[in-house]
Amino acid sequence: MKKTKYLSLILALLMIAVLAACGQNAESSAEASTPDEAVAAMNNAQKQDATSAVHTDAIQTEPPEPSYELLQQKVANMTLQEKVGQMFFVALPDENAAQTAKQYNLGGYILFGKDVDGKTAEELKADIQEFQSESKYNMLVGADEEGGTVVRISSNPNLSPSPFLSPKDYSKNGGIEAAVKAESDKADLLLSLGINVNLAPVCDITKNQDSFMYDRSYADNAKDVSEFVSKTVEVYNSKKLGCVLKHFPGYGDNVDTHTGSATDSRSYAELASNDFLPFEAGIKAGAGAVMVSHNVVTAIDPQYPASLSDKVHQVIRQDLNFKGVIITDDLNMDAIKNIAGEQSPAVLAVKGGNDMICSTSLDGYQAIIDAVNKGEIPVEQIDQSVVRILKWKQDLGILGF
Repeated sequence: MKKTKYLSLILALLMIAVLAACGQNAESSAEASTPDEAVAAMNNAQKQDATSAVHTDAIQTEPPEPSYELLQQKVANMTLQEKVGQMFFVALPDENAAQTAKQYNLGGYILFGKDVDGKTAEELKADIQEFQSESKYNMLVGADEEGGTVVRISSNPNLSPSPFLSPKDYSKNGGIEAAVKAESDKADLLLSLGINVNLAPVCDITKNQDSFMYDRSYADNAKDVSEFVSKTVEVYNSKKLGCVLKHFPGYGDNVDTHTGSATDSRSYAELASNDFLPFEAGIKAGAGAVMVSHNVVTAIDPQYPASLSDKVHQVIRQDLNFKGVIITDDLNMDAIKNIAGEQSPAVLAVKGGNDMICSTSLDGYQAIIDAVNKGEIPVEQIDQSVVRILKWKQDLGILGF
């Protein structure tokens, strides 16, 4: 009789130990009526605890994604010089690229043909790693790899067996599937080299075969261009390659702004019902950036080129509801030099609403700092731009903290 009491007591203590060790995981085992059931419950609970511990360790080893509030806090702790440096997405200098990136805390470098010609993949990756290693916030590394007439990277036979064709050419020989497959291949190539942004896709719609943008445009109608843009953005996002929708508000059949000014006299209704559509498709698909052209679009702003116009930027932010990074086209183009005069194009661009300055040089860096210190540009505007830039980097998985 005493042995039975002792056995019952031992079983009761064992059950209490199981419940204390396993908490809620062992609640169901409280109904166990035999020693075997109690032991089985304990083993099961221990296995669950072990699995939970492994899962917890895995979570702890992954870097936490910075929240928007954390990005705001980071920007608040940056110097004005660091903030303005992040706003420059400039051509890779021929010398001292790493030193310049560190000195100015640059947001990014853009590679052109001269930067890759004759180099092997290993040499180019080493070049990129050299200046990336000096960057406090990690850099956007961009290239114009549109295909066809604009191939900065695949034109080098050491990097690609052949240059990419234009999206239009792929489409003619295989439809949208072939065009999007080429975009996927581009993304793989660029990312393998350390390039994390393609300054593409081209969203412009052009019908005139003699116009400047015709060979670079996917099609002559909004429906087809919108589909191509949307699918391209989806592919790039899936691989974490940055993309830039260009050239808002739609280039149309206008002349080349590299060599002179262009005036677009189409109505706002025509632009909104046609040229805006590929940009809207790209934004809906999750594009991280929009590039603004240097065309003077009279229906929106007859005074300033789109890249410098606050009215054009209001359309992007309010009508298209874009929350990402807005980038100028190259501010060293003649279309901007002709209109800026003695004023700093970079200062005009920031006042117009751009987050990043695309340029072949750092002209305007100090002018922006001076404009902020004089109260001409609110520091709050600078902070908002830099938060957007860091958020873009965060989305691409390259943010340095």
